[in-house]
Amino acid sequence: MSEKNIYLPYLMRIAEITEESPAVKTFRLEFVDEIAAQSFDFKTGQFGLYSAFGEGESTFCIASSPTRKGYIECTFREVGRVTAALADKEVGDIVGFRGPYGNVFPLEDWKGKNLVFIAGGIALPPLRSVIWNCLDLRDWFQDITVVYGARSVKDLVYKRELKEWSERPDMKLVTTVDPGGETPDWQGKIGFIPPVVEQLGLAAENTVAIVCGPPIMIKLTLPVLEKLGFPPERIFTTLENRMKCGVGKCGRCNTGSSYVCKDGPVYTLAELNELPAEY
Repeated sequence: MSEKNIYLPYLMRIAEITEESPAVKTFRLEFVDEIAAQSFDFKTGQFGLYSAFGEGESTFCIASSPTRKGYIECTFREVGRVTAALADKEVGDIVGFRGPYGNVFPLEDWKGKNLVFIAGGIALPPLRSVIWNCLDLRDWFQDITVVYGARSVKDLVYKRELKEWSERPDMKLVTTVDPGGETPDWQGKIGFIPPVVEQLGLAAENTVAIVCGPPIMIKLTLPVLEKLGFPPERIFTTLENRMKCGVGKCGRCNTGSSYVCKDGPVYTLAELNELPAEY
């Protein structure tokens, strides 16, 4: 990406498309320019803007781990003009990507700690990057637990990876679906994420919690974590859904003195408590 033009995207070729759930796809993207491919780097938690030429661009996290070289991945739901245009793309088509932008999850600070990831629905992609990053650096951390829920079994994303995580001996996966969203062969929990988290009785000592989901899920889960003893500075979330231009020019992400696309998207609860109540 040119340093002279912050709006000039990398050209990316779609190498693989995975249908995750209804209207949700994952693209594996490879750089058209080999020099760009070799020089590109990012850290987990960062995001980018993905463009369907002639239609515009949309903001998503980078859903793959920086430990996996040679490509990036994004996962998105078809909800508007740009994402509809992206959803129409096929393997081999060219799309645009600019980034990486934003701050990062502080993995170095988490060394020696237990990690609890809590995600709801389409909000697993932002945590997928950091989960795989931590699993690829497994000896840095103590226990790793993933709590993931969706409206129904069909709405769960990354089903193949959920199966892999459930079979790994070095982590614990808890999956849940909303009441009525189960199937006859469903073996996970049935219930909303906040009460499931409370029922698990997660130990807060020496543990970092990372939460991402619909706003109502986050709003109801954070008090549960505080009740369990998690201090605000050890509760992290990501607010990428607040962003538009990615570089702090349009002002859409501004709240108080903070620009999410420059100061975030990763925040601790302690930092969120300093922002206006809209968060």
